[in-house]
Amino acid sequence: QLIKDEGTNMVLHQGDFDYQDNPTAWDDQINNVLGADFPYFASIGNHDVLAWSGYQQKLIERLARIPNASCTGDLGVQSACYYNGLFFILTAPGTMGSGHDIYIRDQLAQDNSLWSVCSWHKLQRLMQVGGKTDETGWGVYDECRKGGGILATAHEHSYSRTHLMSNFETQSIASTSNTLILEKGKSFAFVSGIGGHSIRPQDNTLASNPWWASIYTATQNATYGALFCTFYVDNQPNKARCYLKDIQNRTIDQFELISNVEAQLNVLLNS
Repeated sequence: QLIKDEGTNMVLHQGDFDYQDNPTAWDDQINNVLGADFPYFASIGNHDVLAWSGYQQKLIERLARIPNASCTGDLGVQSACYYNGLFFILTAPGTMGSGHDIYIRDQLAQDNSLWSVCSWHKLQRLMQVGGKTDETGWGVYDECRKGGGILATAHEHSYSRTHLMSNFETQSIASTSNTLILEKGKSFAFVSGIGGHSIRPQDNTLASNPWWASIYTATQNATYGALFCTFYVDNQPNKARCYLKDIQNRTIDQFELISNVEAQLNVLLNS
């Protein structure tokens, strides 16, 4: 309902659709509020594995009903999609399949979109503020960063966002500005895991790390919510504005993005 109330045009869901292994009920929940042809794209989560063939079929059927949307590859596991100017990669590191870092590298290298998102479910321990362990490896984080993609993750039941990073494996901060200037080699990651099942407290040691720009967990009395981003704001194709809003209508986090990825490409092509 929050998604509808915000006037959202599309959703990227980073896995764990439900805890019932019921693809039809999950799809019906979306349809009942947003509609059967709403642009809803998703990556597999660990709680989706047992019934994945059913979930994937629902996503394939929905994709066929979305004008201007196209995806290649194994949808939700290792796939690349376009929709209304946004390029996004749906992968499954630590959950299903292998070679996701190479896939991300190759897909971003072949694309020249102004805005790109790498969407997956699981995490590295230092890229969340709760109880998760290393499950993906650093390769997917840094290949997405090198390609100028935004890193969208979930798994831990809280929200956290990094500053602009120049290296995730070494946790190197490029800037602490709340206007994040994306380049090939500089990006940020967020965990948006407060969509429904439960909300967990922070690990105080992890939460105190300097690369966090925003944290929202049970420790901060968090309730459920989602991260919203609007692209092409202020009549600028390379500008976006993002905010985290919860179901009590509170705006928790706000930041702006400037994409210089295309500018870098133009310099390369003209050099």
